[in-house]
Amino acid sequence: MDKTVPAGAALLLDFIASKEAPYGYGTVYGNNQNKLPGAITTMRLSEVIAAQPSWTKRFGSSACGRYQFMRATLLGLKDELKLSGMEFFDPDLQDRLAYHLLKRRGYAQFMAGTLSTEGFGLRLAQEWASLPVLRDTQGAHRAVRRGQSYYVGDGLNKALVKPEEVEKVLAQARKVFAVPGGEAVANVAPPPAITQPTQPVPTMKTGGLLAALVALFKKAS
Repeated sequence: MDKTVPAGAALLLDFIASKEAPYGYGTVYGNNQNKLPGAITTMRLSEVIAAQPSWTKRFGSSACGRYQFMRATLLGLKDELKLSGMEFFDPDLQDRLAYHLLKRRGYAQFMAGTLSTEGFGLRLAQEWASLPVLRDTQGAHRAVRRGQSYYVGDGLNKALVKPEEVEKVLAQARKVFAVPGGEAVANVAPPPAITQPTQPVPTMKTGGLLAALVALFKKAS
């Protein structure tokens, strides 16, 4: 996992990848990567994007990589992140792109507690078809029940994991804290303000309090 991806996000991405592409970063939809002349991890980002229409014709989808990026998704990420297209589509780049998708879908809000588990689960299901919705809702093509893919009914996709498993990993992710590049740590109170060290005031009778305070003030000045 790319080192810039915080631990909570890495936990989620490992889980997602285990359902989307268990064969790893070189996966092409339908596990057709062996039908290509070379590994997609050795290709430039622009080369992958250019090749994806042909993969759709041959294999039924443009999804590729450990997180099964669709062509429209990669085009959007390239523009949004101002990538040149000359970057290699290697594991580190794929991890960073997937982390950005998590952030798009409300990762920071979920970690901060302002987005519910069900709400974040729905957004993840909208991004990755193998994940189920966590409550009954309107899907892309029809009403879907808890545990079904958001895209059920398209003839291609179905949920590959139970909703209870998603809820478990989301709960685990919330317990993992990291600071990615200055990003605020979710659910962690800021440290107390650091002040100049003070010396303890000895216990004494009230009558000697004023004299002790004067002595401490003179010492401090």
